[in-house]
Amino acid sequence: MEKIKKLLNEKCSIFKGDLFGGIIASIIAFPQALAFGVASGMGAPAGIWGAIILSLTSGILSGRFPFVSGPTGPTAIVIAAIVLSCKGNIPAVVTVLLMAAVFQIIISFTPVPKMIKYVPYPVISGFLTGIGLIIIILQAAPLLGGVAQSSTINAIIKFPSVLANLNIHSCILGGVTLLLLFFTPKFITKFIPVQLFALVVMTGVAYYTGWQADKISSISPALPNFVFPDFSYECISKYIPAALTLAFIATGESLLTGIIMDSLTKTKHNSPKLVLSQGIGNLLCAMTGSMVGSAATMRSVATVKTGAKTGGASILSALILILVLFKMTAFIAQIPICILAAILIKIGYDILDIKVFKVLKFAPKDDLYVLLTVLGLTVFYNLVFALGIGVILAALLYAKRLADDTNVQVVQFNHLEYTPYETQIEKGSHYKIRILHIDGQFFFGSATQIISHFDEMLETECIILNYSSGSELDMSAIFALEDIIIRLQSQKIQLMLVTPNTKVFEQIKSLDVVSQIGEEYIFQNEKDAIDKAVEKYVNI
Repeated sequence: MEKIKKLLNEKCSIFKGDLFGGIIASIIAFPQALAFGVASGMGAPAGIWGAIILSLTSGILSGRFPFVSGPTGPTAIVIAAIVLSCKGNIPAVVTVLLMAAVFQIIISFTPVPKMIKYVPYPVISGFLTGIGLIIIILQAAPLLGGVAQSSTINAIIKFPSVLANLNIHSCILGGVTLLLLFFTPKFITKFIPVQLFALVVMTGVAYYTGWQADKISSISPALPNFVFPDFSYECISKYIPAALTLAFIATGESLLTGIIMDSLTKTKHNSPKLVLSQGIGNLLCAMTGSMVGSAATMRSVATVKTGAKTGGASILSALILILVLFKMTAFIAQIPICILAAILIKIGYDILDIKVFKVLKFAPKDDLYVLLTVLGLTVFYNLVFALGIGVILAALLYAKRLADDTNVQVVQFNHLEYTPYETQIEKGSHYKIRILHIDGQFFFGSATQIISHFDEMLETECIILNYSSGSELDMSAIFALEDIIIRLQSQKIQLMLVTPNTKVFEQIKSLDVVSQIGEEYIFQNEKDAIDKAVEKYVNI
C-alpha cells in the first residue's frame, strides 16, 4: 500500500511539473510562433500550427524528454528564402518542406546526429551570432513600418529608403515594445514572460489609440488543410539544395537543444531518436501547409526549469496553443507587424553569443579567424555553406596543432605509469582522490575525452586535473573547462586544477572560471594540490 501511495505521489508530481511546464512553454511559443510565421511569409496561422504539430509529435515520440518544438529563428530565415524563391507557389513551397522533412528522417539513420559534439565552439558561436544578426537586420524595416526583405544584402541596400518613409506610429509602437522587452522589471516577468507581456500591452495601446500600423489582419481558427505538393521533376531537382539546407539547419538546432537539455536534466538524450521525431513532425507540418521547425532551446529550457520531466509537457503545450488559436483570433488579428518585429529583434539579440566577447582576448587568433569567417558567410551568403567551411577550417587548424605538438594526448594514467606517491594517494584514499593528467594541448577534442572519464570515477570526491602543457587554453577549451566544472559540481566532486606553466596559470586566474572552482583550488604545483586534497578528504 505504501509503495502504491509513493508511486501515485510521484506520478502526481510529474504531472504537476509537466502541466506548469506546458503552460509556460505555450505562453512563450505563442508570440514567437506568430512572429516567425509572419516573418517566413507563410502567415501567422502556419507559425502557430507548426508549433502545435511539432510539439505534439515531439511529446508523443520523445517520451521522457520535454522537448518543446516549433518554428525557430534559423528555420524561419531559410523558409522565408524558400517562399521568395518559389514566388508564392504554395505547392512548390510544400514540396521543399516535404523534401526537407524526408532528408531529416534519413539523417536520423546516419552517424550525423552523434557528430554534433565534435563541432568546435568558434563554428557554433559564429553560426549562432550570424543567425541573430540576420534576424535583427531583416526585422529592422518592419519595426519602422517598412517592408521586410528576403536577404540581408537587400535589407541593407534598401534601408535608406525605409528611413526616408518612416511610419511614425510603427516606430513608436516598435520602439516602446523593444524598451519593454529589454527593461521590464523582474517582479513583472516573474509572473508573465516578457514577450507575452509586451505583445499584449502594446497591441492594446495600438488598438485604443487607433494608430495606423500594418497588422496581421486575417487569421482563421480552422484546422489546417492538406496541400498537394508539386512532384514534378523540375520542381524537385530545382529545390533539392534548399531542402537540404533546411534539413541540416533544423537538425543542427535540434541537436544543440538536446546538448543543452542534457546539461540541465543530467541525463543523456537519444540524438537519432530526437532527429527522427523532429523529421516526422516536420513531415506532418509540410503536408498541412504549416511551418516546419525544430526543437526550440528557449522553450525547452523554460519548460524544464518550471519542473517538467517528460514529453507530456510538450503535448500539453500544443493543446493549450490550440485553445488559444480558436478562442483569441480577434486579438491576434489586431497585432501590429512592428510589435512582432520588435519581438524578433529581441530574439535575435538573445541568439547572439555575447559571452564569447569575454574570452576573445585570451583566445588564439586561429579561433577568431574561424569565428569571423563563419559569421560573415552566415550573414551574407549561405548558412549550410558557412557551417561546412567553418568545420573544414577548424579541422585544418586542428591538424596544424597536432603537427606543432606531436605529443598531444589525453590519458588517465594507469597504475604502472603513476608515480609511487600518486599510487599511494589513490589507493590510500580508497579512490576518493583521483589524479588526471593532460599531456599536450587542452582543446575541444581532448575535452571530450576528459569528460568521458568522469562517468567511470564512481565514489570519487576530488579530482586533481594536471594540465602540464605550455599551450594556453583556446576558446573551446575555456568553455569546455566550464562544462567540466558544472559536470563535476552536479556529481558533488571537487575539482583541483594544476597548471605548472606560469603563463597558463595567469590566464586561468584571469578567467571567470576561478569563481566557479574557487581560487584556493588552483595550483602551480601538484604536490600542493595533493596535500590539500589529503587534508580535506582523507588521513593517510
